[in-house]
Amino acid sequence: QVQLVESGGDLVQPGGSLRLSCVASGFRVSRQIIHWLRQTPGKDLEWLARIDLATDGKMYSKWLEGRFAISKDSATNTVYLHMNSLKTDDTAKYYCAIDSAGTTRGRGTQVTVSS
Repeated sequence: QVQLVESGGDLVQPGGSLRLSCVASGFRVSRQIIHWLRQTPGKDLEWLARIDLATDGKMYSKWLEGRFAISKDSATNTVYLHMNSLKTDDTAKYYCAIDSAGTTRGRGTQVTVSS
């Protein structure tokens, strides 16, 4: 059974930084691609980034403008999303998933960017 658990969400001021974590278990994690997505109320899930846990290959949504970075810790099956220069528009619930549509994802972690 796939299990994905996100954490690290918080209230942060504009311009601040956060690191989100996603711990994966219950499947062959080392051969998976893990995605980060986010969702605001009333809107569709928005894909942000992905990392191939076998090759460390990474891809990002173009509009992120280099503000976010994805990384992994293979020893703990953890995938991170490092977020810098946060804007109020980044306020959302953030999810990790094993597919780019977010069909199989965790429960999410809330990020609120506000002064």
